[in-house]
Amino acid sequence: MALADTRIVKGGERLSKGKLTLVEHRAQRLFIMTSGLRSLRDKTVIYLEEKLAEAAADFERLYQVAQAFGDQLRRVREEDGAALAQGGLSFNLHAVIGGQLEGDPTPTLFYVYPEGNWIEAAADSPYFILGRTLYGKPILDRLLIFDTPLAQALALAYLAFDATRTSVVDVAFPIDVIVFDPLTRSFSQQRFDAAALASAAEWWQQCLRAALGEFPMDWGKSLLSNVSSTKSD
Repeated sequence: MALADTRIVKGGERLSKGKLTLVEHRAQRLFIMTSGLRSLRDKTVIYLEEKLAEAAADFERLYQVAQAFGDQLRRVREEDGAALAQGGLSFNLHAVIGGQLEGDPTPTLFYVYPEGNWIEAAADSPYFILGRTLYGKPILDRLLIFDTPLAQALALAYLAFDATRTSVVDVAFPIDVIVFDPLTRSFSQQRFDAAALASAAEWWQQCLRAALGEFPMDWGKSLLSNVSSTKSD
């Protein structure tokens, strides 16, 4: 599964555009999720789609698609890298590619770096996070493991997004979510706005307040014993 926000910041403008794309190869679908400059994303994805449509391209494993994406990313760097550098912009496209092709024994994920090289998800590193990683990563590191049930994994993906959007202005609703069914090798996709998650967000906020109120503070009694007010300064 994958979850991506849709906020694009362009100078003083805030736009909403998808960062999660379904592409097809030999009647099999896979997803690409990206962070970084939108122009790099659009150009690389178009180049990849052309590659996937070629008669000579007969990829049976997802890693081959990750390699092809990396090749097209290097092509874009050759074409646009110097011009971006002159404009003070970095070549910063990161991507996650997920799904299961005919030759893959199980669904898998690949992370493609701006340089075009890639790594694969594994049992001891079962997820990838792009973009503003510092805010959402702690909750995933604490609670997401290889055999986490799908419903809980989806909840954690939302909570990682929620932690990020709370602290930054360039991550926001609506969000796009894709879930893969390994039995049918098909994807379900849906977009959610803030109203759709309002009750879940409020429930989580109440849980956090309640947990804070019950947090064990025996360790802090010596610090607080002579303080006239327990309010933070």
